[in-house]
Amino acid sequence: MRESGEMYLETILVLGKEKNIVRATDIASRLGYSKASVSRAVGKLCSEGYIVVGGNGYIAFTEQGRSIAEKIYERHQVLSRILTSLGVEQRCAVDDACRIEHVISDEAFQAIKHHLETFGPDQ
Repeated sequence: MRESGEMYLETILVLGKEKNIVRATDIASRLGYSKASVSRAVGKLCSEGYIVVGGNGYIAFTEQGRSIAEKIYERHQVLSRILTSLGVEQRCAVDDACRIEHVISDEAFQAIKHHLETFGPDQ
């Protein structure tokens, strides 16, 4: 999956945590994208089997889509935490974590996560 697809899935997950119903207009508003761009992306995510859109326009994850969204969201949270613990300003840490979360290997991420769980963010 490409970075843009992962970003959409993570956004759907976050919006779903904030409110139970997610629609394409909510995604467009959150990301600052045009409704047409979001509509194309939602259609692609549907055709690839990551989400489904009900007749009411509500977006729901497939099992595979939720799994990817949760993986990316976890990476974002952990990487933001480690960067802020290193002294990076919060906004910069969040922005950088957003870029890193899509390219870091599973092995490297698991090592960072294990380090945090074992030693805490300040070690």
